[in-house]
Amino acid sequence: GRQDEAIVLRREIYARRVATLGLSHERSILAGNNLVLSLNKLGLWEESKTLALDQLLPEARRSLGADHDLTLRSSQALAHALCDDPQRTRNGPCLNQNRRGITMLLISTQAKPRPSCRTWSRDD
Repeated sequence: GRQDEAIVLRREIYARRVATLGLSHERSILAGNNLVLSLNKLGLWEESKTLALDQLLPEARRSLGADHDLTLRSSQALAHALCDDPQRTRNGPCLNQNRRGITMLLISTQAKPRPSCRTWSRDD
């Protein structure tokens, strides 16, 4: 219902966690993950993907490890943004960011790309 108000609070909480605890602290990563989920709900795909790709996943993997629950949840939030973004199949920066995001997800989960994954197709 009040997603616009919630996103303001999530941004503020994340900024305060990072300022007081540092980017690599588990509670900062959790607050960032909550922000990514809220951004996804509002369809703010670019901000969501940028936050997850540039800050959350690298820090979560570095400080918590690839198998930590919060790292995996951050990967899942990124996966939702990559899949739900309506621009995901068009050429340009968004498609390149999606490929980068999927590569990061595969690295963090040690998975292998499936041939049926549209994002990996060069025809997009």
